[in-house]
Amino acid sequence: MRILHLVHQYPPDYVGGTELYTQQLAAQLVARGHDVAVFFRRDGAEASLEGWREPGGARVWAATSRPVTPTGRFLATFGDQLLDAALAQVLREEQPDVVHVQHLLGLPASLPVQLRRRGLPYLLTLHDFWWVCANAQLVTNYDETICAGPRLWLNCARCALARAGRGGLWPLSPALVPLLAMRAARLRPVWEGASRLIAPTRFVRALYGELGLPEERIMVVPHGIALPRKMPARTRPATGNLHVGYVGGIAWQKGVHVLVEAVAGIPDNAVQLTIYGNMAAYPDYARALRQMAPRAPIHFAGQVDRQQLWQELVHLDVLVVPSLWYETAALVIQEAFAAGVPVVASNLGALAERVRHNVDGLLVPPGDSAALRAALLTLAQDRERLVQLSLGIQPVRTIAAHVDEIEALYRRAVYGH
Repeated sequence: MRILHLVHQYPPDYVGGTELYTQQLAAQLVARGHDVAVFFRRDGAEASLEGWREPGGARVWAATSRPVTPTGRFLATFGDQLLDAALAQVLREEQPDVVHVQHLLGLPASLPVQLRRRGLPYLLTLHDFWWVCANAQLVTNYDETICAGPRLWLNCARCALARAGRGGLWPLSPALVPLLAMRAARLRPVWEGASRLIAPTRFVRALYGELGLPEERIMVVPHGIALPRKMPARTRPATGNLHVGYVGGIAWQKGVHVLVEAVAGIPDNAVQLTIYGNMAAYPDYARALRQMAPRAPIHFAGQVDRQQLWQELVHLDVLVVPSLWYETAALVIQEAFAAGVPVVASNLGALAERVRHNVDGLLVPPGDSAALRAALLTLAQDRERLVQLSLGIQPVRTIAAHVDEIEALYRRAVYGH
């Protein structure tokens, strides 16, 4: 089959969960003999369309329209003639049989209209909550709490003002309601027109159902991970300090400060923490983390690539995922399990679906540094329990198993069986 992926960003310009997923899926599909291309938006001052072939075999098309700002990404949903024209050219070049919409942040909702006009079936993966939340995370910008979804878009308008640095103008929120209602109206035909909606977890499927999407049309296809050819051997001793790791974004909603606060309060350096992540993405937050516990046994190791990650995971006793927002997939948990490392995570969203409490890890209340500290102290003082959690880890789902299901959905969309 000839397959085209639509995604908002793509490596090497941007490396995030959705972007890496799209890149890995494309490479896997090429390896299975499919003809695969990727279309994404690139930041730049002048309009252009650039194409190249990745080492894995997929063709990549980068369309530049105008400089991308947070406001520009939001407004792009309502239309961008340059991006419409760029996709039209790519469709003529690629002649895909099926299109997989990964994300449309910063892309116009009119792109899938082109697909329907040409009679092209498309699938849509719900990687986050952007389809019902312009903030994508169901976390408010004005008080940084989890949101239950749009309430006549008044709360969404207040969130938009806070994101623009105009939180003090929240009494003017009603003036923005028509724009946010229009956004929902533009996006509705996109997900309604998809051959299949795909969710990475049962939690995502259920929450989208509560927020207005037809749950019966959403199929759960769990992500899988690409395992190394040879897994490094675990090297952690059965005694000594508990070595804890965090891998992911260095941002408030990831709850890294909760973990730092928890470790800083543990006496006698019984727990050592290594934080892997890009400290430059949110420099003010990163600086605050360093200042929280200057004398605690906490090492900021910076960002690591996927190959190096496996080398680091096997040196950990436990991985912590302290997120304060609804994670939708949390592949790092599967990666930790593949390395035999138990996980302590927030009892929230898909994390509570991934981690089985007292079986392969522990679940703690989100944002509760005292509860997290107690959980880590328990594991530091009871190594036998840590061993039992490791033994409770089940084999992880591979990306090959995931691609099997996605490939079957493509065939059904194209051939009807």
